Amino acid sequence: MKKHIIPLFLLLIFPLALTACGKSYDYTAHISELRSDIFMAQTEEFSLTLTCVSREYPYAADGVACPRSDVVEISLIPAVKEESYSVYFKTATGEQGGETAFRNTFGDFFFSESVTEFPEGSVSLRVTWGNETREVTATSVKNEKTASCDQALGFAIEAEKERVERMTAGGVFLGEFHVRLLRRDKNYYYVGIIDKEGETLSLLLDSETGEVLARRDTRV
Repeated sequence: MKKHIIPLFLLLIFPLALTACGKSYDYTAHISELRSDIFMAQTEEFSLTLTCVSREYPYAADGVACPRSDVVEISLIPAVKEESYSVYFKTATGEQGGETAFRNTFGDFFFSESVTEFPEGSVSLRVTWGNETREVTATSVKNEKTASCDQALGFAIEAEKERVERMTAGGVFLGEFHVRLLRRDKNYYYVGIIDKEGETLSLLLDSETGEVLARRDTRV
């Protein structure tokens, strides 16, 4: 008896290759927000998180994906709060960064800046406050088992195939996706499926298996 072996790469891309009129469809073109990586560093004086975000502009959960721009966002939580902090991160061409702003809602010092490329694996940072300077290396929370953002979207589409098909007309998907890597006790993915009426289906996925752990419908 012959064995039928399916190449691994086909299994990985299969969820994104849902068909409309017999043709594969690229749902990644409808991602309006993408948090692709998270880098973390911890010292006795502060904890620091750097996230890589690609987000549409203007940003609106309206079911229409607009062109995205890449931004690095940095959150710093000090053990002992000082008046101000500045953060700088190294890039392939030099250093970027600046003074943070305190956010009462989150209790952190926050900085964001546009970038031309995201770090991979790890990133070196410099934190300054008062007369103090510290250099740290933040490492990615992803590992070899963490699915890619495209794979996470594929898992979500496969789980909600009927809903996605209802949002498709004339071979065109009429909605947008938010895909965010999350870090809590371990890695997760959030996938939001948003229609043009403002309804959002929110899914929490296991970052390795793609299993849907939680599901919620809300109006924006």
